[in-house]
Amino acid sequence: MMRLVYDKSFLKAATLLQASQRRKLAVLLEKFRDDPFNPLLHTKPLSGTFAGFFSFRIARDWRVMFQFIDADTIRLLDVTHRKDVYR
Repeated sequence: MMRLVYDKSFLKAATLLQASQRRKLAVLLEKFRDDPFNPLLHTKPLSGTFAGFFSFRIARDWRVMFQFIDADTIRLLDVTHRKDVYR
């Protein structure tokens, strides 16, 4: 099981999600903690400016951006609209 570290930007953005999206995020974070590459998450490596970072899908248009710190720790960076993750 992975240890999750939450950045302030992640926590702030997560509180701004609609209630249904927050509930879904909570469920997905449990799956994510067990397996960051669970097929339900649609985890993708980012490229360009964001090389070395990854994202997983909350909903069709919302992504969680994260980074592996070490073999057992993941830093959750942000929750953002998909149009902003891939720029």
